[in-house]
Amino acid sequence: MRKGYSILIIFAILAFVSTVTHAGFFDDIIKGISGGSKSEKDEGTIIAGLKEALSIGTENAIKSVSQEDGYFSNDIIKILMPEKIQNVTNVLSKVGFQKQVDDFTLSMNRAAEQAAPKAAGFFGDAIKAMSFEDAEEILKGGDTAATDYFRDKTSNKIYDAFKPIVSSSMDEVGVTHNYKEMMNKYGSIPFVEKETLDLDHYVTNKALEGLFQMVGQEEKKIRTDPAARVTELLKNVFSK
Repeated sequence: MRKGYSILIIFAILAFVSTVTHAGFFDDIIKGISGGSKSEKDEGTIIAGLKEALSIGTENAIKSVSQEDGYFSNDIIKILMPEKIQNVTNVLSKVGFQKQVDDFTLSMNRAAEQAAPKAAGFFGDAIKAMSFEDAEEILKGGDTAATDYFRDKTSNKIYDAFKPIVSSSMDEVGVTHNYKEMMNKYGSIPFVEKETLDLDHYVTNKALEGLFQMVGQEEKKIRTDPAARVTELLKNVFSK
């Protein structure tokens, strides 16, 4: 009789455990103790980590390119003579106007260096808008997945806002003056074909290409080099 009674108690306990488990009873207890579910914590960590990575990456990239010679001395992103007027510079170099050509190239890079810090605010807005779905996909992506996402979502907006800044910078550092002087020299040579160029578009586009390229390099460092993970959050998110 005692044995049968014990068996009934055991069955009753098992039934109760099964009921409250299906009802989420234990989940609610754990959630109450921890202040949130594990998945919620993971989501928050992933988003925060990627946003921090992008913030650090863009900050480092902007700092790198906005200093003097940030573009000009970096062979990867240096703004070279537009292909459309390459024949112009070739002709001018041969007839003694190499200085005008060099001054023009330098001034394009100076304009990009001067305008680059203005992109920080646009980058910041894009980082704030990142969703968990975006973050999860980026984390599983390649070495520049965040930068590629960033470029896809923001490049048109940044271009539209960046172009007048670049244009103003070009006036300040003499790009337009040097370009006109160079083209006037070219135009004075008999029997040469005249060329036209949207200079604002060219320099803006190249400045943004270079900036995104540097952001991509910073992202690669954070993903692949533990020494580049300068905060505990980055170590947590990007460690394998």
